[in-house]
This record gives sequence, C-alpha cells and structure tokens, in this order.
Amino acid sequence: MGIEHIESKSVQNLALMKLFFHPGTDMSQAMAETIGQVTRSQASMPPGTVAPFVTRYDAGSIPVGYLVLSSDSRSLGEIQDEALVKVRPLFGGLPGVMSPPPFGGSQRTVVIRLDPDRLKSYSITPDQVVRALNDGNVTSPSGNLRIGDTLAIVSSNAQARTLDEFGDIPIRPGPSPNVYLRDVARVEDASDIPAGYALVNGQRAVYLLVSKTADASTLSVVQSVKAALPRMQGVLPDDIKVSFEFDQSPTVTGAMSSLLKEGLLGAGLIGLMVLIFLRNLRSVLIVVLNIPLAIAGAVTALWMTGQTINLMTMSGLSLAIGILVDESTVEIENIHAKLAHTPSVALAVRMGNSDTAVPRLLAMLCILAVFLPSFFMTGAPRALFPPLSMAVGFAMVSSYVLSSTFVPVLSTWLLRPHAQNAHESARSARFARLLELYAGVARRLVRHRGVVAVLYIAATSYAIAGLGGSLPRENFPRADSEKFQLRLNAPTGTKVLESR
Repeated sequence: MGIEHIESKSVQNLALMKLFFHPGTDMSQAMAETIGQVTRSQASMPPGTVAPFVTRYDAGSIPVGYLVLSSDSRSLGEIQDEALVKVRPLFGGLPGVMSPPPFGGSQRTVVIRLDPDRLKSYSITPDQVVRALNDGNVTSPSGNLRIGDTLAIVSSNAQARTLDEFGDIPIRPGPSPNVYLRDVARVEDASDIPAGYALVNGQRAVYLLVSKTADASTLSVVQSVKAALPRMQGVLPDDIKVSFEFDQSPTVTGAMSSLLKEGLLGAGLIGLMVLIFLRNLRSVLIVVLNIPLAIAGAVTALWMTGQTINLMTMSGLSLAIGILVDESTVEIENIHAKLAHTPSVALAVRMGNSDTAVPRLLAMLCILAVFLPSFFMTGAPRALFPPLSMAVGFAMVSSYVLSSTFVPVLSTWLLRPHAQNAHESARSARFARLLELYAGVARRLVRHRGVVAVLYIAATSYAIAGLGGSLPRENFPRADSEKFQLRLNAPTGTKVLESR
C-alpha cells in the first residue's frame, strides 16, 4: 500500500496507530485498503470491542472552524444527543466537509438502577433483568404479509421510545401477577461517564470540528457551513443554540486582501517610477495594466493544475507582484530608448522587443530556479510549498508572455515618436559615461575571472557555513507548551476554546 513506516501507541482502553505513506501514494486507494484490512481484523477481536475508527490526516485535515452547540437549560448529554442525531446528518451532507462525531459531551444513556431488596422479594436475578431488556427492546422481522399483489415484509418494533415504556417491559410474565421492570428498578435518563470536556468562553459546550476534504477550498467550506446554520438551528430545540466559531477563513481572506493591497501598492510605486524617469503617462498605463493581467493568468494556470485559493497560493502571488513588473518595465524602457533614434514607433517596438527578449527570459528562468527545489521536498513541506512556487512561477511566465506580446502591441497603439531635446541629450551623455565606466570595471573582472570565481565561492561558503548553521531547520516554529496557557477572555467578547 506504499506504507513508509507505522507508529503505534497504547493507552487504557485505546490503541492508536499512525500509518505514514510514501510521497505520491494514491491516498484514496490507501484509505480503501486500510479500511478493508481493519474490517478483516474485527473478526479476531474480542466480543464487545468498539469498531475501529479510520480517518485520513494531512495538511488539509486541520479544522477550519468549530460548530458549537450550547444551552443554559439542557444537560451536555442532551446536547450531545441532539448534535449526533440531528445536526451531524445535515453537517455531513455539505460538499467538501468531513463529519466527525461531536466532542465535549457524553453519550446519552438510559441507566437502569436495580433495587436488590425488590429483586430478592420477587426472586429475580440480575441476569433475568438483562434478558428481559434484550427481548423487550428489539426490532425483528416477523414474516411477510400479502396485500393484493404485493408481499410486504413485516417487522415487529418493540423498541422503547420513552422512559415509561422501559418500565413496562415484563420480566416474569405468567399466570401469577406479572413483574415489570418498574417494580424492581429505577429508570433514569442520564449520560455516560464523561471522558473529556470543552469550554467555550468558560461555559461547557459541545462542538463539531469543521474539517474539509483534501481537495476542498477553505472559503467554499466555510461559506457552505454558514449558509446551513439556519437549517441546523431549525431542527434543534429552541433552547439549544448553534453557532460557527473560531473561523479560520479570515486567514485566507486576509491573504487575498494583502494580495490586493500589494498589487495596488506595486502598481502605484511602479507607475510613479516610470512617470519620473520616462515622463510618459501612456507608458505608466502600459506597465500598470500588466499586473492584473499577469495575476489573472497565474490564477487561471493554478485552476487548470487543480490548485485552490489558499494561504500558500495567495502568498506566492503576493511575493510575485514585486518582480513580475520587471519584465514590462525593462521592455517599455528599452522601447523608449529606441524611439529616440527612430521616427517609426512600430520599428522601435520591434527593436526594443528583440533586444530584451533573451535577457528577460534569462531573468525569468533564474527566478524560477530559486523555487525549483521545493518540488523535491518530502513529507509535510512537499504538500505546502509547491503551491507557493507554482503561483510565483505562473505569475512570472504570464508576465514574460505579456511583456513579449501585450506590451509591444499596446506600445504600438499608444506611444508616439519623440525627438530628443538638449536636456535629454545631456542626460544621455552622462548615462553613456556611466555605462562606459561600468563596462570598464566589467572587462577587468572578466580578465581575472578565475580570481573572482574563487573569491565568490569562498565568500558564499563562509556565509553558508557561518550563518546557515545558526538558522533553525524546522518547517514550523516551535511552541513552548509549558509557558503556553489558554486564558478565558469572555468579557471582551473574544472566543476562547479549551478542550480536555
């Protein structure tokens, strides 16, 4: 099945096994095979063993929120029963949502408390009471009933629906006076012994984890759960309130807002720089339009590759905004340089595009090479960082394609030929002297390229050995569990969940 290794832990009345799979394993097939093996193993388990629970855990299994049920008048057992019987079926039917059992309460249980003195007076043993309960609280087939042309299957339903019906179960019927359960026992509506609890703002409550499937979007899952809250509230009693708390979708929406802010900020700063150096509003328009189009192309490519809008893809797009405008900026600046020497806009655009095509391609490939190692990661990082790298890569490829097609076409339509005045000629002369100085330094470095290469390798090796060794190597920051404490802050309206 592609299992890499297995970890197991045994505690009182519980066995926990973790199966770790090799990267690239088909998890749907692995899940089906695991369930099949678990089902076969149940045949050798002792009678009364609780059926094993198999669940898939990956980066997408982290809950995106909590469905909280609370009441001021009902017990936790009643709330747990309502959550399990009424809310969970509606909750599990939502697209992309997993439906784990409720936590924080205890399973509703009908408790039969026998009176030893009454048992002795009626000469009844506890085993007789147990057999009477098993016989008087069952649903069993009773045969077929022909009605016209149909042959219906008839079943007898002897299950008790109320506490009084439990008391009416006969223990010893016969010619002598019947003995019923109510004569020798007290029937109570109670709950199992609690094994854990949950506090929401200091108040005991029951909650269901809102976990999404691996291929579902956080935003769509949260929106579907919030839309279904009125239906869930409608099937519950009026004194039980259901709410969606600890919503994790603001993390994704915050990343989307950050992407929008970064895009506006980048467009404003780039437009300002182009306006200062080129002093042409049409050039500013051409460069700024390249940003939303490149982002749109990247989002389309992410959709085509099966990615979703999440924190990693949004972070990748935000990271790419600062560098994707370089392609169009270099292109438009070179076109302006060619316009100073030719009266034809189309010819200047053609020459400017031809001169920068290879350097822009090389710059894009260098940036993509930085993110390429993320595709060779293993474990949890393999599921987290490739979407970020893909977002950056798609944005850069879109920017290169747009700077080679959209920018030249729009430049041909919008730009106008201009003659170089005396001030621009003087500035060009100063820039030419600066270029000559830079070219002289570059020629001397190329002549001694062996020494330069050795110095570069020594400097980078020292930086990697000296500074890289002191950097942390974990994928996520460590949390000091001894110093971390959950504090309830109900007066300020902050939602706090504490689970034991």
